[in-house]
Amino acid sequence: MRIVQKKRKTMSEIRLFYRENNRLKISKDIASLKQISLNNILWIDLNDVPEDAESELEQFLKIYIQEEEEMEEIEISSRYIETEDTLVANSRFLLDNYEEEPISFIVKNNILVSVRSQELRSFNETVKKMFANPRNYPNGYYILVALLETRVEYDADMIEDMTREITKLSNQLKTDDDVSDDILIAIKEMQEKTMLIRENIVDKQRVCSNMLKSELFPGEAKVKLNIIIKDINSLFEHTRFSFDRLEYLQDTFLGLVNIQQNKIIKIFTIVSVIFLPPTLIASMYGMNFDVMPELHWQYGYLWAIGLMIVCVAGILWYFRHKKWL
Repeated sequence: MRIVQKKRKTMSEIRLFYRENNRLKISKDIASLKQISLNNILWIDLNDVPEDAESELEQFLKIYIQEEEEMEEIEISSRYIETEDTLVANSRFLLDNYEEEPISFIVKNNILVSVRSQELRSFNETVKKMFANPRNYPNGYYILVALLETRVEYDADMIEDMTREITKLSNQLKTDDDVSDDILIAIKEMQEKTMLIRENIVDKQRVCSNMLKSELFPGEAKVKLNIIIKDINSLFEHTRFSFDRLEYLQDTFLGLVNIQQNKIIKIFTIVSVIFLPPTLIASMYGMNFDVMPELHWQYGYLWAIGLMIVCVAGILWYFRHKKWL
């Protein structure tokens, strides 16, 4: 079962990043494309833009922008495409609500084109890095690496948040005498979130591995890709550890449930054994026989009550002696 939540609506936005007089600038008007030299354009970010804007960009850059259904294709052949002068990479970025957002990256003539339909913090953070140190981003390939690097950092933050939630659950299991079904539901939800993060990391690893094989990627950018892959491998270990902890918590929860059930059964068993002798005595004297000496005895009633009390006290003493109570 996947965690599905309603997507947030975002406003259509086009951001064009380019260089002018050795300074990084941004434009939000697609018409400015015709006024800027292609050699100065670094990145064109399309966020839920209308089809006519995409068509205009396709004609201007001689590229093909995939539909959302194509971006969501599971087959590896559809996730990464490379020609003589163009690189197309499709990936999925996790939103804060653990919903996956398909992203398409197109690099041609050193210009990066990103296509998405949701607001992403990793994109905004990358923009801040670009304006802070523009020299580190000479073309679209370096910006693409920065976007993946920032996304992996956010994935690491999500794993850390997950680790803290797991620790809280663990402490709750240690302190709660009454084990609630809500804990088991929370464990299942965290298992699902962990699997989503893991699948998302696998997707990033596949994209980075394909880019390392690319002849279009600059050498320095490939060095950074190798670092990203190392970070991804370390995140794999964290997700595996988190999943193992969740399985342990699940086993612990089920063990505590069994202990509680055994305690309840133990109480019912003790009560049944304690009242068994009085019930037997009462049933004996309740039989309709004419000849029963104690029936006409002056102290017969007290004798029966006393016998019941002695039997109960003896059973209680035995249970305490065996430390069953």
